Amino acid sequence: MNRATRPVQHFSDDYLSRCRDLSPDDIVRFLEDFKRIHRTTQRGSRLISIKVPEALLAAFKIQARLRGVRYQTQIKALMRSWLEEAAPTGPPTPDAGVRQ
Repeated sequence: MNRATRPVQHFSDDYLSRCRDLSPDDIVRFLEDFKRIHRTTQRGSRLISIKVPEALLAAFKIQARLRGVRYQTQIKALMRSWLEEAAPTGPPTPDAGVRQ
């Protein structure tokens, strides 16, 4: 199985020493602030399965790598861009998006 490697965080001894000196209240405050910040910027993601021609996917991955972007991040950016361009100018109709 080909698994992607994940980055490993390395902390300096000074940083770890300062973390050891944190009080329980400091830790709780940090965690609450962290959750509050990230709750507004990130929502849950859903794993999807999609069939893509192998040559198209390979070319897309190469282009993303050359630009220093993760290919799935680029796919999401393209989806957002497309939605912004295709945004309706008025309220949606009751049957919008329903296949006939």
